[in-house]
Amino acid sequence: MNRIDQRFQEIRASKRKALIPFITAGDPDFATTQEMVWAFEEAGADLLELGVPFSDPLADGTTIQRASQRALEHGVTLKGVIALVERIRVRSQIPVILMSYVNPILRMGAQEFATRAGSVGVDGVVIPDLPPEEAQEIPRCCEASGIHTIFLAAPTSTDARLRQIVECSRGYIYYVSLKGVTGARDTVEAGLESSLNRLRRLTDKPIAVGFGISTPAQASTVARLADGVIVGSAIVECIERGRGKPGMVKEVAGFVRALKQAVQ
Repeated sequence: MNRIDQRFQEIRASKRKALIPFITAGDPDFATTQEMVWAFEEAGADLLELGVPFSDPLADGTTIQRASQRALEHGVTLKGVIALVERIRVRSQIPVILMSYVNPILRMGAQEFATRAGSVGVDGVVIPDLPPEEAQEIPRCCEASGIHTIFLAAPTSTDARLRQIVECSRGYIYYVSLKGVTGARDTVEAGLESSLNRLRRLTDKPIAVGFGISTPAQASTVARLADGVIVGSAIVECIERGRGKPGMVKEVAGFVRALKQAVQ
């Protein structure tokens, strides 16, 4: 069984909610990313989204854009990120989802990507700029390698579009909580509950909500409505502030621990 499915089965059986932190691979470097993943798991993270740096991250706000640029300047590539997952697996079985734009995958080749990623223990992939209408080859190759392809739903998605996303998504559905790009926000988007209710009428698959969730209080609010809470920019900001300082990994893991306590 895919680790994502197994983890959500466990979470639902225990009547709790999932915390899914996001970090950009290779920011500030691969060794630190590896240590952070292990520390996040010890802090209670249930799954992990690992961002593949890209030069034109259309769905991301300035915080993750800066992290991607720093990683690219250090020579981080998709192949390097896949190799990082292999090293993470030495002492962790946390479900790992790569978040990559479609170009790096196409450049590597869908089959090669799926084969490499599946062999090292990647469990899922989120591709923000791959619409379901054009998603044939990559999901097919990924499924053959045991990797779930996870699609994004948004407040602007029509019922017909949501049905298509529900049909295509494996593992969970990534619900974008707001109209816009990633980034820390002061409040949770109004209307989230009604939007999630509309989606739940179409599926019993787990729904994880991301974009704009910045604080433990916001994470707690979203956890009452969704199966999982995704926090990215707020964590990446902590990493950005702590670069080069001793104890940075411990400090960021402490924030993840606070988020975990909030979603419980």
